[in-house]
Amino acid sequence: MSTSTSTYTVTGMTCGHCVASVTEEISEIEGVTSVDVILETGLVTVTADIDLDPLAVRTAIAEAGYAVADSR
Repeated sequence: MSTSTSTYTVTGMTCGHCVASVTEEISEIEGVTSVDVILETGLVTVTADIDLDPLAVRTAIAEAGYAVADSR
């Protein structure tokens, strides 16, 4: 079974509760096996045992009350 890993930069997180909210919402996506959030940088690494739809991850982050920084 192959795994996929994707990384996002989340803006607006300021505390451990923020990290927990983002982690919880992303963890509910089918196929997600781990979520690693670094508060200081906003970096969120998502590992799954299927190819994840980036929109599903962005939606979960939005449901937690945060936004993904556009990579431009």
